[in-house]
Amino acid sequence: PEGPAVLRDPRSGVEVVPGQLTALVSARPAESAAVVDRLGRFAGSAATWGAVRLDELPLAEVRGRILVADNEAELFAGTLREVLAGRRDRTEEAIGDAVRTAMAEDIVRGLPAGLDSPVEARGRNLSGGQRQRLRLVRALLADPEVLLAVEPTSAVDAHTEAAVAARLHAARAGRTTVVTSTSPLLLARADTVCFLVDGRVAAVGSHRRLLDEQPGYRRLVARGEDGTDEYGTDGADGGGADGGALPLPRAVPAAEKGTR
Repeated sequence: PEGPAVLRDPRSGVEVVPGQLTALVSARPAESAAVVDRLGRFAGSAATWGAVRLDELPLAEVRGRILVADNEAELFAGTLREVLAGRRDRTEEAIGDAVRTAMAEDIVRGLPAGLDSPVEARGRNLSGGQRQRLRLVRALLADPEVLLAVEPTSAVDAHTEAAVAARLHAARAGRTTVVTSTSPLLLARADTVCFLVDGRVAAVGSHRRLLDEQPGYRRLVARGEDGTDEYGTDGADGGGADGGALPLPRAVPAAEKGTR
């Protein structure tokens, strides 16, 4: 399609409306990830974008416009700037905005040379939560037309997750974004939630509506005993980071990108 269009996965019944943040929820994370793989053309399927099947489009165009950001994607060795920037030059403002959205300022500040600090292959000198946030920074810097993110906040604490959820929704406003998650903090920020049962859409609606109407969904995502305080509306965009983008050095190209 020449512009924004609906992504459809006939196998699951998932329909992704352009310009919105859509969340996929399943008791089996592999089922949600499988939908992402089909929508990102990493698995054979009859998925469509607009009126055209994805497998009939030039692969280079699909890869250039639809980005699948896996939560276990590789981090290659290099400076942090190279790891994040990918193949293109990135401005200080763009890097700072992406770092702030992913709540990763503390990572940059904590390294001895900031963005010029070395990152070991597979991010071995970073914690699991740090690696996850840096993968999200990298995906945001790629600035894809469609971002499909698998479990982007699964390794961070609740406070950080609430802030990332709020900032991600704001940063991707007007652009098509899909996340897989069972976290009420992230689901509360989604424009649309698709609840999957056995790999098929069982219900579609807002997080609040599904909590009210779908007992299976409520059991899966509610963290409190009655779920009444788990809509994810408290603490969003709270503490742990300053309010503005960091004055970061100019980005330089990296040899490899690392995000699918």
